[in-house]
Amino acid sequence: MIATMVYKLTKDATPEQLIENGLGDHYANHDKALFYQNASGVPWTATYIQAKGDPIADLYEDIAAEEKARATYQWLIDMTDDVDLQDGLKFLREREVIHSLRFREAVEILKEERDRKKFF
Repeated sequence: MIATMVYKLTKDATPEQLIENGLGDHYANHDKALFYQNASGVPWTATYIQAKGDPIADLYEDIAAEEKARATYQWLIDMTDDVDLQDGLKFLREREVIHSLRFREAVEILKEERDRKKFF
């Protein structure tokens, strides 16, 4: 969704405007196509996905990822005065909060199950 927001904000920009605003390298490589990268220009890679194989450890990784995304959305909200863009970002930020809460609930359920004696 963020890449789509960036696309909508830049779709009518001229190459000169993109260059003036620090997007010349991106334009030279990708035109106005969506290309997933961080703010420093490092492309997205599957190595960003962390998995241990233990459900509780993996859920804690998920919680951390949701909280990092929440913080990023807040910083983006703080960087713009475009109300429509802020509304979309606020929706995404709140979605991360809910995801984090659900993952935390799942951790507690798994901990209860892990500690419960099982009789067969």
